[in-house]
Amino acid sequence: QIVESGGGLVQPGGSLRLSCAASGFTLPWTTIAWFRRAPGKGREGVSYIVRADQSTGYVDSVKGRFAISTDNAKDTVFLQMDSLKLEDTAVYYCAAAVDYTLGFREFEYSHWGQGTQVTVSS
Repeated sequence: QIVESGGGLVQPGGSLRLSCAASGFTLPWTTIAWFRRAPGKGREGVSYIVRADQSTGYVDSVKGRFAISTDNAKDTVFLQMDSLKLEDTAVYYCAAAVDYTLGFREFEYSHWGQGTQVTVSS
């Protein structure tokens, strides 16, 4: 299962750290990604991390502001979000793939969390 936490209300320019606890998979996860759905918009990929080599990827709109990482046990994936903007307001979802994948093709992610709300507002 996947459990996200860390969402909340923050002012523009502020920071939040999201956590994604991944456990109980039949196979170990290979890639974990964060997606988000802003009000009135479709879901988009935000960032991903590959278990094997810790390589990462980001959507252009968050490069330089967000950072994805894992803990040593690789049971938890973090998304550090700095310099938050109004347009970062969204429900953030964590998703895990058990087959090797790169990027944000949603059908390749077999395990999804329920989402956590991030609201950036003054």
